[in-house]
Amino acid sequence: MVTAQPGDRVKVHYTGTFDDGSQFDSSQGREPLEFALGEGAVIPGFDQAIQGMQVGERKQVRIEASEAYGDYDEEQCVTVERAMLPAELELEVGIQLQAQTAEGIPLVVTVAELGEGTVTLDGNHPLAGRALNFALELVEIA
Repeated sequence: MVTAQPGDRVKVHYTGTFDDGSQFDSSQGREPLEFALGEGAVIPGFDQAIQGMQVGERKQVRIEASEAYGDYDEEQCVTVERAMLPAELELEVGIQLQAQTAEGIPLVVTVAELGEGTVTLDGNHPLAGRALNFALELVEIA
């Protein structure tokens, strides 16, 4: 029986949940996720979970933060003066903004806190520091 191996293009249906059972993402009702195994297109733990599966196989996996979006890093949070951001920008906690590092590299940050004249921006991925559970079904190996 053929199993998914690094370099194969695969199609996968998935449902992702947190430990409390709440769902954060799913491919149900959409086309399956298609990617090449072992090429870094998905988080490492997801990639590893698919390797060795057969078409039609289903399984449940728990992926620790270190194999998902990494541990939460407090150093990626910064508080800036509100005046450093465009005046017309309507801010509220939870919205994401496009920023740029000093080297000109684009970065997505989330508004974490609004203070008196300050804004705290969080550069961590929204799922950083969290274990993720996935129900997986390998649909196709191309």
